[in-house]
Amino acid sequence: MKNSLPLGLALVALLAIPAWADPRTISTSGHGEVRAVPDMAEVRAGVTVTAPTAAQALAANSSRMQSVFAALRKMGVPEKNIQTTNFFVSPQYTNGEGNTARRLTGYQVSNDVTVRLEDTGKLGNTLDALVAAGANQMNGISFSIQNPAPALEKARADAVADARTRAETYAKAAGITLGTVISISEGGGEAPRPVMYRMAAMAAPPAPPPPISAGEQTISADVAMVWEIH
Repeated sequence: MKNSLPLGLALVALLAIPAWADPRTISTSGHGEVRAVPDMAEVRAGVTVTAPTAAQALAANSSRMQSVFAALRKMGVPEKNIQTTNFFVSPQYTNGEGNTARRLTGYQVSNDVTVRLEDTGKLGNTLDALVAAGANQMNGISFSIQNPAPALEKARADAVADARTRAETYAKAAGITLGTVISISEGGGEAPRPVMYRMAAMAAPPAPPPPISAGEQTISADVAMVWEIH
């Protein structure tokens, strides 16, 4: 009975210490990033046609889209990299004056295709070929990296090195030494986001092909590390 009170008080004191309050550790974070040149491009192009009847609009659109697909095949783009992404038929009206009802003036047919190019060097000529084949809508260009894994691996290694450098700086300033790593957790690393460009519709093929620059993309990684200190 004599020992029960001190033991209870000791247990209460132990439970009162926050779980995170560990004086034998130091926590740091690190950031790493690698810049790489995109090696893949996606083009979103299409054909929009307006005609007095839906049948005429469909026929005209189909004819021009067939030319677009033929041009892509001639450029060596494989079928798996060509995908129809939008198709619609919409009636066109003119606004009536006064109490006059709207009047149907025709139909518009739009057909859009997304083309993936695994060689960005072909982008300018591909745009030229699309417009020459009849595409009158250029709805955007995006760039990406086909295999970001090696760059991401390097970014992660740089993030760990950055966290270690910070920990060593703090430890030296505090007069302590780093021990073993207790934990490593990855934070908000970021894969490259596609860079998108939007182009206006062109009525005639440009000459020479339009200059396009892919630029660079950043692949980043962040880590949080906890070290034992002595």
